[in-house]
Amino acid sequence: MTVRRIVAYAAGDDLAASREFYVEVFGMRVAMEDPVLNLQSPDDPAAEVIIGAQEMQDPRPSFGVDVGDPAAVDAAHAEAVRRGLRVVYPLTDEPWGVRRFFVQDPGGTIVNVLAHVT
Repeated sequence: MTVRRIVAYAAGDDLAASREFYVEVFGMRVAMEDPVLNLQSPDDPAAEVIIGAQEMQDPRPSFGVDVGDPAAVDAAHAEAVRRGLRVVYPLTDEPWGVRRFFVQDPGGTIVNVLAHVT
């Protein structure tokens, strides 16, 4: 399994203000606006921040780990279950095109393990 990117999540009730901040201050580009605001570096799309994800998820993950493909998500899920880790959001194919689950790490941090479905 390969980790393709780590996805940072930022809080934000005013998506327009957040969009303006990241675009105008850092030169990021808008990659997606629905169901969340996804801003990426124009030079490296793996450098990104997602705003709005925290508000729409329960439990709230601290960050996301993109493992590249849905089979890798399944493998990570199987390993988490084998190790007896706490899966706090079930293995799910989301309508916006990702396969994911949330797992709690040994320190209590909730991690969104995901990959885009082709």
